[in-house]
Amino acid sequence: MAVRKARLFVLGGTVMNQSKTKSLVECAIMIALATVLSMIKLAELPYGGSITIASMLPIAIIAYRRGMGWGLGSAFVYGIVQQLLGLNSLSYVTTWQSIVAVILLDYIVAFTVIGFAGIFRNKIENQALGLTLGCVFVSILRYICHVISGATVWAGLSIPTQAALSYSFIYNATYMLPECIILAVTAVYIGSVIDFREEKLKRVVKSDTKAYSPTINVAAGLVAAGAVIYDAVEVFSHLQNAETGEFDITGLAAVNWTAFIAVTVSAVVVTVLLLIVNKTLKKGKAA
Repeated sequence: MAVRKARLFVLGGTVMNQSKTKSLVECAIMIALATVLSMIKLAELPYGGSITIASMLPIAIIAYRRGMGWGLGSAFVYGIVQQLLGLNSLSYVTTWQSIVAVILLDYIVAFTVIGFAGIFRNKIENQALGLTLGCVFVSILRYICHVISGATVWAGLSIPTQAALSYSFIYNATYMLPECIILAVTAVYIGSVIDFREEKLKRVVKSDTKAYSPTINVAAGLVAAGAVIYDAVEVFSHLQNAETGEFDITGLAAVNWTAFIAVTVSAVVVTVLLLIVNKTLKKGKAA
């Protein structure tokens, strides 16, 4: 009996170690993927801040899939990596207090909060909705960090001292809002395609699996996501004066509205047509 218990204990320990190792590998891969995506900038504002291709999503997925502990740990490491990539930002501040504030508010804390993205996993049954709300939630938390940093540390540097708080709200929104939109759209799509709640990743099970046409759904999702990304970059990249860094709504005049409307309308039409085709195929298969 004692030998059997010992074997079971060793076997349980081995399985636990394998699970931890798998989680560590997943976290490392997702941190690397998030870092690569953060370097692919769709638009970069002249006084800091950029719009990326959902660079926070890999960390959000880890938080949703593995829990808050793994999520916060991965997000913390990701924050350190972002700080190392943005070391030049420290050259604009002089005192050690301001340096510490920039490191914490603009990097460590601002990116560590992504680890809370899985907060709705056990509260909302629908994975796509739970993951998306989590992404929006952490985007707001990160935005708050940047606003506080802008209204304190960067006041008098890249942000005017007068009305620093209100300016910081607007300044940081010019990149965080489109970043959040892109992140949310991507989260909705990937959360409805891949089931992250299972140990082994698999496609989300639909009520009628025989009639499910994943290729068409994927194409529709990519078209819609592409249009949202283009529109967000085209509009928000013109809302900041390149010389002063100030929010400038007159920049909307420089937006290529013809292309904006063409891309939006085309994406809507193509997406609707693809969904109609998919629905028709489902009915045909079901019959």
